[in-house]
Parts: sequence; structure tokens; C-alpha cells
Amino acid sequence: MIKTDILIIGAGPTGLFTVFEAGLLKLKCHLIDALPQAGGQCSEIYPKKPIYDIPAYPEILAGDLTEKLLEQCKQFEPGFTLGERAETIEKQDDGTFVVTTNKGTQHQAPVVAIAGGLGSFEPRKPLIDNISSFEDKGVEYFIKDPEIYRNKRVVIAGGGDSALDWSIFLSDIASEVTLIHRRNEFRGALDSVDKVQELKNSGKINLITPAEVINVIGHTKVEGVVVHQSKNINEESILECDHFVPLFGLSPKLGPIANWGLEIEKNAIVVNNALDYQTNIPGIFAIGDVNTYPGKLKLILCGFHEATLMCQAAYKIINPGKRYVLKYTTVSGIDGFDGTRKEAPKAVVKKIE
Repeated sequence: MIKTDILIIGAGPTGLFTVFEAGLLKLKCHLIDALPQAGGQCSEIYPKKPIYDIPAYPEILAGDLTEKLLEQCKQFEPGFTLGERAETIEKQDDGTFVVTTNKGTQHQAPVVAIAGGLGSFEPRKPLIDNISSFEDKGVEYFIKDPEIYRNKRVVIAGGGDSALDWSIFLSDIASEVTLIHRRNEFRGALDSVDKVQELKNSGKINLITPAEVINVIGHTKVEGVVVHQSKNINEESILECDHFVPLFGLSPKLGPIANWGLEIEKNAIVVNNALDYQTNIPGIFAIGDVNTYPGKLKLILCGFHEATLMCQAAYKIINPGKRYVLKYTTVSGIDGFDGTRKEAPKAVVKKIE
């Protein structure tokens, strides 16, 4: 039985930052994740994707963000159960919870924080009859290593942030990038839309809208796609390419967590955002993309905020009756579980003559 203060389900960015915030409160954490490494989607799906909305980082790759978060929380010595899925949860007579994985590993804690992101997920695939024949032969639903597209002809389909961001990023790597979307309007960030338009005007990106890919052609690998342009009902054209990357998002599933008695709304866990992101079961919290509440934004930044407030509430559950006084790390420094201490810099007083 692995015992800890806060048991975190999910080792993505929100889960990892929870370790740091809990560590400031002298609370120990253990993380469970079905993936074989920490980082969640940032490590598994798009480690080389640039992220632009992390404070102090104008741009940081998703994999690098994971490494920074692991470095930040390392001093608080979190435990990890990786490659195992949280399967069942049972409340004990003493108020603690026991979570058992699909491999039988048991974990016990007074507080459980579900930070499972989108849960288990699969890509939304386009309705193309023969697309499965070309998977891993030029058809990819995630971009994990942009280098495989160097000096290649790439067709990207989609209208969201991923399609826009990767089109921009690959414009400096691939020999040719074509972005195809079934509408003229995009759902992504406005600055990304503007950037794609600039790259189109400069000839670095081909943009075809409104249109969609209706077939993939090739013998042993992708050699091209068939494009249907909506403006002309009967107009179809063959576009030669080496890779076809449909980026239509993910189809999320909560998995076993959906059977834990939690209030679920549209495949997300309902929490009380007015207080501490606690679920309908006291002692169980949900933070990050896995939760929902009025005004919810699925941003890593928001997950960090939710983790911070959740840890404050967890402290009160674990230490009933004990008052915690918030101290800024610039004043208090950081105490690690290994006994080390990073001192805050001393204030400098300068006399004005």
C-alpha cells in the first residue's frame, strides 16, 4: 500500500504543478498515470509542439515544459505509478481513500486530486474509407517529431489551434505545407489565423478553403490526397504529398473514473469553482481539463490556478484545525522534503543621501 497526503490521478502539467504547490505546504504527493512517462499529452502526443501562453515563456515546446515542471517539483520528491490506470476507489472508515490500479497497485490518501486532462483519448478521424490503410505510412493524427517532415510535402487538414500552429511551425521545416479546411473561417487564436494568412501571402503555406480531403492515394505509402472544393460541387483535384495529417481534435473518455459516483457533465467532472474545485464527493477534487464549471477555459494556465487553490483546501482537510498563513516564496524561500532550503534573497536597504 502506497500512502501519501495527496494522490494525484494524472501526471500532466496540472498534476506536476500540484506537486510543487503541495510541497510548499509540506504535503507529500504521489501520481498515477496510464502513460509510461510523466507529461500527459505534452509528452505523448505533441512533445515538439510550441506553446505560447505560458507566463514568462514567449514560446516553449510541450516536451520542454514537462521537463521544467519535473525539475521544479523534484525537490519535493513525488512518487510515481506510471503505466497503470486508476481503476477503482473506495472510501475507508477513517475517511481516507484507497485507489487501486488495473495492475492491482493500491494507494491510500486523505485527498484525491483528479488531474487526468481529457482522460483517455483517441483522435477524431476523417470519414475516408481507405485512411486506415495508410496509418503509419504517411498518415499521422499527432505530430510527435517534426523532423520526419523535413523537406517533405505535408498536407494538414483542420481548422483549430493544432492545425494552425503546426502549419506555422512546419512552414520552416517542410518543403511544402498545405492547410485544408472545410470552412473559410478558423476556430483557432486570431493571431495564429493572421500568421497563416501572412505565410500564405508570402508563399510559404498553401491554403485551400472551403475544401476537404475525401481520399488518400498511394501504393505502399501516401503519395497524394484527393481534394474536393466546396465552391464547385463536381470539382476534385489530386494534390501530391508525402504526409497527410488530419488534426480534428481528440475524442475524450473518462474511463473508469466515470464510475466513481462523481457528477459528470458532457464527459467532464463538475466541481465547485466558487471554493476549491472539489467534486460532489468531499475529499475528491478535479483540476485542469478534466473538470467543468461555468466559464471554464481549458488552458494549462487555468489548471495551474486550480491546482494552487485545491492545495490550500487539501491542507485544511489533512490538518483540521490548523491555520495556514500564506507566505510568498520571495519572502519564505522553499523548503524541500530532503531537508534542503532555498533561501529568499535578503532585502537590500539603500540610504538616500
